[in-house]
Amino acid sequence: MLDFVLNVLLGAALGSLGGLFGIGGGLIAIPALGVLFGLDQQLAQGTALVMVVPNVMLALWRYHQRNHINVRNALTLAVSGFLFALLGARWAVSLDAELMRIAFVVFLVLLALYTVLRLYSKPVMATGDLRHPWPWLALLGAVSGLTGGVLAVGGAVVATPVLSMVFGATQVMAQGLSLALALPSTLVTLVTYAVHGHVDWALAIPLAIGGLLSISWGVKLAHALPERGLRGLFALFLLVCAVLLAFKV
Repeated sequence: MLDFVLNVLLGAALGSLGGLFGIGGGLIAIPALGVLFGLDQQLAQGTALVMVVPNVMLALWRYHQRNHINVRNALTLAVSGFLFALLGARWAVSLDAELMRIAFVVFLVLLALYTVLRLYSKPVMATGDLRHPWPWLALLGAVSGLTGGVLAVGGAVVATPVLSMVFGATQVMAQGLSLALALPSTLVTLVTYAVHGHVDWALAIPLAIGGLLSISWGVKLAHALPERGLRGLFALFLLVCAVLLAFKV
């Protein structure tokens, strides 16, 4: 019973971060499960997805309530992300677990460096409209979905900085659209991992409960923070994840 409660509390902490950064909590849950519970990479990714899927659903609804999400843009990202996440997940379950973990570390380091560089680059004028025509979102959805399918991060962590830096979306708008991308791609990735036995359900269920209890608080905090502060926290978050997983390797 104590283990169940502790896992719920862990899920609550991860869910708060997922709501804050618009990524469902999976990016930090994966290294946390590897470091704290010794799960191999595929098992950590599949288990984290059980928490991520309901978190993404709730966070997407909360973001839409507070900052209306353009349905056309969201569907473009979601459909292309879903198709390529399916391909990525099928590939991921057949890969060597240690190779997957190393690839995840490299991905986090590169993304963390990119996010830190953005803090010191010339600010992009963010607006309520996208700088590029909406069909380009299909390409972003494909790349993000493939990455999410392989690494079980839902693609939001890739799409969020691209939407803000390249498309000129505000941070909150980018995170909302990224959640729309992440929902179908994380769902199909979870099903693929579960079919291949890469989910620890006894651990995953209390994590999911804790995440659902706390993610709305994270979304509320995201809307209260200044734009630059939110981006700075996101960069720090990525660096911490990279260090955690590198330590595990």
